[in-house]
Amino acid sequence: MALKRPFPQLEVFSMASMTDIIFLLLIFFMVTSTVIFPAAVDVNLPQSEQQTTLKPQTEVYIDSLRQMYIVENRLDSLNPDAAKALPVDELELEQRLLAIHAADSTRSVALYADENIEYGRVIRLLDMAARNKLRMVLATRPTSAPTDPQQSTPTTQP
Repeated sequence: MALKRPFPQLEVFSMASMTDIIFLLLIFFMVTSTVIFPAAVDVNLPQSEQQTTLKPQTEVYIDSLRQMYIVENRLDSLNPDAAKALPVDELELEQRLLAIHAADSTRSVALYADENIEYGRVIRLLDMAARNKLRMVLATRPTSAPTDPQQSTPTTQP
């Protein structure tokens, strides 16, 4: 006795559910990628034509009020406190940078200094890094870019 099926079997594979899953994953990654932003300190960077692809893990900020901040490890997802900008003075900054250099001598540091900060203060920080054999890069924004500090890229020091 042959049993008859109530519906005919389709011989074509439907991709509708697969495309729904792909779109949901795309939306998820787009939303989670906007949660991560590079800086919480508002710094108006000077413009420069030279840019580098180097992405330092450690960042030092000097805002327009001459307050300094350090982000010890921007890429540390396991320790959220390491990715926060902490206010420091010059002595504490030097001690923290030396501790970072002792742990990882190949790590470079990005300096995000407001364009209104006096030249001498930036030079003192670059000199401190050179004395302690740290590799420090000076962050600038491209000449054609808007004044958004989150769109900046570091440039290498001469």
